[in-house]
This record gives sequence, structure tokens and C-alpha cells, in this order.
Amino acid sequence: MKKPQFVNNQIYHIYNRGMLKMKIFLGDADFVRFIHYLFFLNDQDTHIRDTNLSYKLSIKQVQPALLRKPRKLLVEILGFVLMDNHFHLILRQKVNGGIVKFMQRLGTAYTMYMNEKYDRGGGHVFCGGYKARMVDNDSYFLYLPYYVHLNPLDVAFPKWKEKGIKDPKEAIRFLESYRWSSYPDYIGKENFPSVTQRDFLLESFGGPKPHQREINQWIKEKSLEKLGTLSAFDFK
Repeated sequence: MKKPQFVNNQIYHIYNRGMLKMKIFLGDADFVRFIHYLFFLNDQDTHIRDTNLSYKLSIKQVQPALLRKPRKLLVEILGFVLMDNHFHLILRQKVNGGIVKFMQRLGTAYTMYMNEKYDRGGGHVFCGGYKARMVDNDSYFLYLPYYVHLNPLDVAFPKWKEKGIKDPKEAIRFLESYRWSSYPDYIGKENFPSVTQRDFLLESFGGPKPHQREINQWIKEKSLEKLGTLSAFDFK
């Protein structure tokens, strides 16, 4: 898929998966490291050389970025979800070339980290370049956050889109406790609040509670037909 021209203040759906659909997150430490990079590398004044890529660092040692001076954002990260073999990001570009620079940094840093940690000899981690699609119509804008935030249900309920969910309450609990997503922060359960810029989408949702109620209703009704062609972005 040809990448669109990235325009400032425009929203884009960015996604990629592991080479040959292989897992890119093999444990909690890998998820945490990727999320750390989402925060740390989203700064005009940060460079890859400033980032200690060693997998031997503990999470406490990679958090000093939180104490840095206020960042000059390349992009607004409106939402994200990390699955074992792919990820989705909802980004709004803030400066010229912001998305390209941010994604180059993210891909380089995480590939270097994985190659060091798992002694992969400099191999590829991701399936070529990331994919990008401009959010260019109301339907896409309205339903993309729901598609992204519902993605983790595939972990606990692999056939839910075809067969539905027998216990919606269990599914709701699972989704709200899934750490590798912006969803907990969107419904007021502090998770990784520094990573995302949520005001814009929360205003469109009407606040945290309406978004939570809508997600829960989608789970109960399994109304994914509303997503239309967004289902094409399921990498399973």
C-alpha cells in the first residue's frame, strides 16, 4: 500500500506486523520497551543516540525520560494497541515530516533492541515498512478508535467476531485490564497516561464514560459490522 502524503494536523492509522506474522512481543518487557519508545522518541529534541537500547536495563532505568523537560511533539499519539504480532497507532502529525521521523526512530530503536536481546544477528523484525492510511471520512474517524481498542479481545476470545461472546462481563473485564493499549487511560484507569494525547478523541466521545459505555455495548451486541472495511486491517 502506497503511503499517503502526511499533512500536519491530519489523523492517520499506522500499523505493522512481525516478519512472516511472527511475534514481535515475546514478553511483558518487550511490550513495556515499545511503549517506552512511543513516549521517549516522540520529541523533536530526542535522537536515537540518546536512547539506551540495552535490553538489560530494568523498567525503572528506562523511565528517566518522564523527568525530562517538556517535549516538542512530532506527533500526537491519539491511541494505540500492541498485540503479540502487530500494532496499531492513531497519530496526528504536529510538524512537517513528523510521522516519518517518528516511525523511523521507533522501527530502528525497537529492531535494535530485539536483535540485541534475542541475539538475532541484525535480522528484520517488522514486515517491511509500516502501513499508513489517512483518516479521511467521518465513518473511519468515528469507528477507528473502537476497532483499535477492541483488538485485544482476539487474545482471549479468538472467534468472537464470528461466534460472539458468551460472557460479555468477562470480555469487558479483560479489555479493561489489557495493559498494552490506550483504552484503560481513555476510561480513566491510569495505565500509561504520558504516552497519549487524549483530549481530542475524548471530546468527540463525549468523555471517558460514554466511550466505555459504547465499547461495552459493542461487546454485548457484537456490532462489528459497523466497522465495514476496517476489518481488512485484522492481521490474523
